[in-house]
Amino acid sequence: MEGRRDKVFCNPNCKSAYHYKRSHEKEASLYNQIDHQLKHNRRLLKNFNKAGKATVRKENLIAEGFNPKYFTHYWKNQKGDVYLFCFEFGFLERNENGRSKYVLVHWQDYMNE
Repeated sequence: MEGRRDKVFCNPNCKSAYHYKRSHEKEASLYNQIDHQLKHNRRLLKNFNKAGKATVRKENLIAEGFNPKYFTHYWKNQKGDVYLFCFEFGFLERNENGRSKYVLVHWQDYMNE
């Protein structure tokens, strides 16, 4: 190796490859795990709710990796129902005909009030 006496890497590519490999060998931090789950929940809610409001069986979302314990905020309607949101996509658990379902919604302007 040429350069300084205390030089560790032969070039920037070697340095980058070393740190990239090292970061993937470490266990993900709690922050990264939570962030990943929130983004996954949002992606699923978006995919299952194309029209702005939909109803889907809870078991279908759970099977795709949805975790209802992870949400960013909530909104309570006038009836007292509490919708949990992952960013702009929300869900409310309901029991219909003995089956657990989620009512999926998209954030609306009137919810800001």
